[in-house]
Amino acid sequence: MNFNEQLALLPTIEHLAALELLDGEQIVARIENKPGQAGSVRVYHALFQEFGAIDSLAAQKGLRIYAEHTADAQAFPGKHPNIDRLIEIAANQHALAVRMIEA
Repeated sequence: MNFNEQLALLPTIEHLAALELLDGEQIVARIENKPGQAGSVRVYHALFQEFGAIDSLAAQKGLRIYAEHTADAQAFPGKHPNIDRLIEIAANQHALAVRMIEA
């Protein structure tokens, strides 16, 4: 399945304005629920619901969900920062907590 097909299977995120990713108490990223980022909010939200954090296993599943975009991110580092983050987490076994910002 491609990314759009995978995305359609994930829980909706209308109730979210953003997600914050935390390393301890430090916010390392904020992903807004807006055009261009809403798909990533949906992926990270689903991963958090299933795994309770964005850890190595969650990151590996996220990379499968991003499908064709994962290969593009690997070929062009920096082009897809939300995928780059998952690649790094999967490789380094470092987990990030998630804080949901309600709409």
